[in-house]
Amino acid sequence: MANWWQTEIVDTGKQPLLLCSLAFVVTFAVTRIIVRSIRAGKGSLKDNVVGGVHIHHVVPGIVLMTVFGLLALAAESTGWRSVAGVGFGAGLALVLDEFALILHLQDVYWSNEGRTSVDAVFLTAGVLFLAVVGASPVNLDETEGDGGRITLFVVLLVNLAAVTITFAKGKLGTGVIGFLVPVVAWTGAIRLARPTSPWAHWRYPEGSRKAERAARRDERFDARWRSRLRRAQDRIAGFTS
Repeated sequence: MANWWQTEIVDTGKQPLLLCSLAFVVTFAVTRIIVRSIRAGKGSLKDNVVGGVHIHHVVPGIVLMTVFGLLALAAESTGWRSVAGVGFGAGLALVLDEFALILHLQDVYWSNEGRTSVDAVFLTAGVLFLAVVGASPVNLDETEGDGGRITLFVVLLVNLAAVTITFAKGKLGTGVIGFLVPVVAWTGAIRLARPTSPWAHWRYPEGSRKAERAARRDERFDARWRSRLRRAQDRIAGFTS
């Protein structure tokens, strides 16, 4: 185990990022447990009120991200970069857990809009996982000569364009997976956009056939898959119907 950690994590420079990812997940989980306890009035935990002002946990999150982000830029040793990774991951979780508050400039933590924070956390966790495993749509070791490099550049450029379009169509999870599996990104880029997405706003005029098809498809997808995912997220986040 020690040899594996040294060769696969430390020697490859992944230790700070891995610790950042773990701190992110653990901090989010602990934060949700604490806020659910506060909401239920259980235990000795109370709202963090200072001078009559409720201090949202996005505030210490920003402080942690600032301090440990600067530390990561200044650190030269793996040890200090790892410390910075832990602090930055914890701060990032605190900030994204209240992403909806930042977006709406209102305390919508337990409202329907507050679910945006959970989406942001899940999306970020997926990106961190891909970064840790070193996900790449191509094998860089197999490129040979100028022709191989040109092919690699074209594949990466096309895949990036497909991922960008997929995001614009409101398919965030598909876009994240598409970074690793190009065919997923290309499929997401070709298929209809979600009716609430920027792409639909730009390309599907109200009352058009595409707008109607997108709405029907989104309803079917929601009934079959998205509602199940949402229930799982709600259990984790502590939302109640």
